[in-house]
Amino acid sequence: MAEKKAYPLRISAAVLEAMQKWSEDELRSVNAQIEYVLRDALRRAGRIKGSKIEAIDDPDG
Repeated sequence: MAEKKAYPLRISAAVLEAMQKWSEDELRSVNAQIEYVLRDALRRAGRIKGSKIEAIDDPDG
């Protein structure tokens, strides 16, 4: 399993509220949803390959 590092994140109230609603719809924690969205964006931008970052549903768990 990959090492996890804590990172403080400042985020607007509107973005956080949208992420909270989205994470509830996807049955994930907000932290897991943010990581999922970041991984997807990195893959789409060609910054990482799918196998480079292990797929997990909940980085909190």
